[in-house]
Amino acid sequence: MNNFFNYIDRPSPVHSLTGATKLTCLVLWTFAAMTTFDTRYLGFLIVLGIIAFAVSKIRFSDIKGTLLFTMGFMMLSAIMLFIFSPEHGVEIYGTRNVICELPGKYALTKEQLFYQLNVILKYFASMPVVILFVSTTQPSEFAASLNRIGVSYRIAYSVSIALRYIPDITKEYREISKANQARGIEMDSRKISLMSRLKNAAAIIFPLIMSSMDRIEIIANAMELRRFGEKPRRTWYSARAFKAGDYICMLLCACLLGITVILIKINGSRYYNPFV
Repeated sequence: MNNFFNYIDRPSPVHSLTGATKLTCLVLWTFAAMTTFDTRYLGFLIVLGIIAFAVSKIRFSDIKGTLLFTMGFMMLSAIMLFIFSPEHGVEIYGTRNVICELPGKYALTKEQLFYQLNVILKYFASMPVVILFVSTTQPSEFAASLNRIGVSYRIAYSVSIALRYIPDITKEYREISKANQARGIEMDSRKISLMSRLKNAAAIIFPLIMSSMDRIEIIANAMELRRFGEKPRRTWYSARAFKAGDYICMLLCACLLGITVILIKINGSRYYNPFV
């Protein structure tokens, strides 16, 4: 079964890191990837991300749904970027090498293609560490990590509950869908049109919302009975102390961010310009 933003238990070095370490590495790595437009460095980060996936023992089948969703978002983002700003790459790199003219005000230029390539590479460089963080960190440990870096434990626990609830919603949606299909409400895209599927989906969404509201009320009552939020601080059962591997990973990610800063100074800007 494909997991969508769900914890995947594996005996790996990545899983053994503390939640606080993985959150810190996520922030540093994301800043390093999103700050620079150096194609060479983005390619290096992508290779590191692939190696991290291999070490974590997370298989492609485990994250297929997440990857497909992300790929679809990237393609849509690239199309919309060209539609609304077809000359942005020309403005950045200062040259204009036309590959072919297109209808209207549009023209396909090497600079625009190179810029959009970098944008896609930035997604690919950031995506592995984000998926790894979600897939290798238990929700309760994630909440402890947020609290450890200064986030209120009330907010941290709310995030933890939301992450725990995602797989439950997915499972319940499938169960309601199968029950409705057994009653004759068709959802197969090969048999009915898109509009009919959207109409039939209302028969799934409404009971899903009702069951979700019931579950929220049960959780809220249980937390209230345990006097959650009465104290300014709390302890965490899943919190763990830092080990050598945690410090090494955080230092490595800090170095990656440092390399980004150095490259910006060398290139004179955030952009690597091969056209000059």
